[in-house]
Parts: sequence; C-alpha cells; structure tokens
Amino acid sequence: MDPLSEIASGFFDGKRVAVTGGTGSFGHFIIHALLDLNVAEVIVVSRDEEKQLDMKREISDSRLRFIIADVRDPDRMRECLCADYVYHAAALKIIPTGEEFPLESIKTNVLGTLNVKNACLENDIEKAVFISTDKAVKPVNSYGMAKALAERLWLDPRLGRTCFSVVRYGNVIGSRGSVIPFFKQLIKEGKPLPVTHKNMSRFLLTLEEAISLVFLATRDMKGGEIFIPRIPACSVQVLIEAMTGRSYPTKDIGIRPGEKIAETLISEEEMRRTVEKETHFVIHRFVGNTSSDVRQEYTSETARQLTVEEIRKILEKSN
Repeated sequence: MDPLSEIASGFFDGKRVAVTGGTGSFGHFIIHALLDLNVAEVIVVSRDEEKQLDMKREISDSRLRFIIADVRDPDRMRECLCADYVYHAAALKIIPTGEEFPLESIKTNVLGTLNVKNACLENDIEKAVFISTDKAVKPVNSYGMAKALAERLWLDPRLGRTCFSVVRYGNVIGSRGSVIPFFKQLIKEGKPLPVTHKNMSRFLLTLEEAISLVFLATRDMKGGEIFIPRIPACSVQVLIEAMTGRSYPTKDIGIRPGEKIAETLISEEEMRRTVEKETHFVIHRFVGNTSSDVRQEYTSETARQLTVEEIRKILEKSN
C-alpha cells in the first residue's frame, strides 16, 4: 500500500469530496489521489472551463463531477458544496499580481474563503480543510495578508456541524507558478537565471508530501487546528547549483516588492501552542496556558537545509 492510501485507508470509503480550485496544481494532484481511494464522488469546483475540459479528457472516471463556479459568488458556493468533505484550495497566489491588485486578493482569498465557510456550515459539511501557505505567517505582501485573514476566518468558532482546520506549508516543487518550472524553462532556453538575493531561502516539499499532510489532517482533525509539515528548506543559491552546476550564469535582479529573505511556518506567538509530532506540527487554538514542544520559530533558516545532492534526488523523483 502506498503512503497516501495507508494514511487514508478506509477513511474516505463512500464519501463525497468537493475541491475548490480543483483544476490547479494541488487540486489536480489530490483529485488523482482521491480517485485511487474508495470515494463515492469527487466534485471539481473551479472557474476555468478550459482546464476543466483538459481534466475531463485526461481522467475518465464516473465518480468525477465538474462544476463551473467562482468562490466570490456565495449563492453558487451553497449550490456547489454538497459533500461530506471540502478542500478549499481556490486562491489568487501570484505575489506580484497581488501587490498590483490587492483588492482582487481580498475578494478571492478573504471574502471567497468566507463564502466557502458559510456554504459548508449551511450544507452541514462534515469536515472542511483550508489550504494555506507560509506567506500567511508574519506577512509582508497582499497575498500573505489575505491568507492570514482567511485562516482566522476559517478557524473562527461558529455554531454548526462542520469541523474546520487548516493545512499550512511552503513551496510545492513543480506547482504552477513556482520557481522550479520557471528556472527549468530558462535553462532549456540557455538564458541566465534571475536571482533576487543569494541567501534567500524557502521551504520545499513535493506534491505527494502536501497531499499526505492534507489526508492526515482530515483523519486527525478535531476542529480549530493548523497542521504544519516537518520539511527541509534550501537557499536559492543551492537550488540553482543543484539544477545547473556551479558555472551556470545568473543575473542579480534585487528583492521584489512583497518578498522576504526567509519564510516562516510557525511564528513566535504560535510556538507557545504548538505540539510536535513525528512528521508534522499541530498549532492549537489559544486556550490559556498551553504546553508546547517548540522552543523557536520554524523558519526556512532554522529548518534543516537540503544539500545539492538531496535536491537533485527530489527533482528527479518529481519529474
């Protein structure tokens, strides 16, 4: 049995699962993983008709249902989200775009999340998981600020049957809009790689690791938690060396608006209510004095740093 199936064994039997942003990188991968389980139905909710058409052509499975809808539309969310479990992954996530159009980030990432939450409550969804990001911790850009607000809205206690929790992680290798596919294309074209800052570091995980954490959260959640993976990090300089060797040309472009040198997955405030597990951390709601296993912020500088060889093996496995 593969690791994903082992985590989810029996837990999804006969369940109907809805995924907002279902045609994105995360949605695409989790839908494949769900269809490998004994689910009754997987509902793909997104606003991109072309990507839905591509997915229909790629996957032939009678349990798959496609719905065109926008999370900004509360009435449509109430119509669409009729399921046992909901994964909310729909978001505007490109940082420079969010800096240019911050109101659009608010409409989709904050108000859209509220619409999804309200629909879950009204439709008596059993479990609902919000897919968040390290950018939501100590945010410096519109995307991170919107995601931080969305986390708080999602976990705000409300009367109802639905159990709400958050999964928060870093950069997913190979996801749409991430730096690795961008670098690969530039390398293919023989162009220099743009470097914002040689010491800039980021958390890295595979899509399979992200889905494993989501399945684990779905199985273990009681409501109100944030689940964080125990993952390594690396600097941009080491990533480039792993992808190209030492002699490939680079171009310094400077730090762009809304970027940090390092990212944070658990803040100083959160570490006081964080419990450490073998493969992940769980941040609990603040309920007075909480015993914590975590003694420092969890950042891409304090996390274990990947070696060049480790990155190469991860990239080979992710191809």
